[in-house]
Amino acid sequence: MNDGARDTGAALIAATERVSAPNYAPLPVVISRAEGVWAWDVAGRKYLDCISAYSSLNQGHRHPRIIGALLDQAARLTLTSRAVHNDRMGPFLDKLCRLAGFEMALPMNTGAEAVETAIKLARKWGYRVKRVPRDGAEIIACRDNFHGRTTTIVGFSSEPQYREDFGPYSPGFVLVDFGDLEQLRAAITPRTVAFLVEPIQAEAGIIMPPDGYLAAARKLCREHDVLFVLDEIQTGLGRTGKLFAHEHEPGAEPDLLILGKALGGGVYPVSAVLASRAIMTVLKPGDHGSTFGGNPLAAAVGSAALDVLIDESLTARAATLGAHLRAGLAALRSRKIEEIRGRGLLIGIEIAADAGTARAYCERLLERGVLAKDTHAQVIRLAPPLVVELAELDWLVAQLRAVLE
Repeated sequence: MNDGARDTGAALIAATERVSAPNYAPLPVVISRAEGVWAWDVAGRKYLDCISAYSSLNQGHRHPRIIGALLDQAARLTLTSRAVHNDRMGPFLDKLCRLAGFEMALPMNTGAEAVETAIKLARKWGYRVKRVPRDGAEIIACRDNFHGRTTTIVGFSSEPQYREDFGPYSPGFVLVDFGDLEQLRAAITPRTVAFLVEPIQAEAGIIMPPDGYLAAARKLCREHDVLFVLDEIQTGLGRTGKLFAHEHEPGAEPDLLILGKALGGGVYPVSAVLASRAIMTVLKPGDHGSTFGGNPLAAAVGSAALDVLIDESLTARAATLGAHLRAGLAALRSRKIEEIRGRGLLIGIEIAADAGTARAYCERLLERGVLAKDTHAQVIRLAPPLVVELAELDWLVAQLRAVLE
């Protein structure tokens, strides 16, 4: 990189930080364009994107079919609000429901909005169907969860920084350890309306549950008339080598399924909550809404994103390519690696405590043309788009070998 290009990137970073709230600590790179699995900075340097906007880019950057759907719809109709019907939302939700095996869906925009929607839906179901005493409903969640950044959601986070100075918090949430079935059993009371859980705790460092945990938790919920709610915002839509991560365990089907990120194909915010008709119809007109939720532009993009996922067999690619990447990583045999874990193309590399922080390795990877992000201090999270090729994964392993050495 020449000095002029470096200076341009530094100037853009400085100008951004001067006017942007300091609530992120991004890698020191300014991306200006991207295509497929590759991104380029303002100096023209090329990077393999292993962040994928936290699994929002399963279909890759600027997939031509998704961009085409966006442009075609933008030329015709972008927004109506839900004050009237539009001709795109119904077909999109029908496609999504058939694909996921649910009867109804409620579209929103961001993942956090979808989680908030699921919370409201579970509480209303608890009062109207389970007959929990008014304002007494409880929802069980897991420690080290990440379900979003709203004040309600951070109120049941166990991460001190996510909570500090944002209270008072909404009551009605109980925390148990992820993967501990006996803690879940002990936490359920007659007031429990839902158990909200991620199939894999991605933000926490790609934490995997014990085998059979999700199916056993689902069985326990059914025995106690508790809704089993899965947040598959990061793990859904092919990322783990199954269409939904819960499909790795027979019998782990949720009552409510929360989707987002890759549902928007990497070009537009689209999220949704899916449930049975019996659960979803506890909501009546005026109970919940969103000006942009289900807008025709979002529906067109979401529909194309699903088509690409299925037509290009991206779920099967994630399974095959993920196994190949895991084998390559295992062959590194570095003393600096404490553990490698994950499924499909959602992989965490935990750096040993005496080998430095994951951020340092991510910055070295950046110098070698790889975009990767650290999480929870010691974990490098790898989540390339599902359109990545075997040769590109082999190149990624070579870069990891170099920075570990």
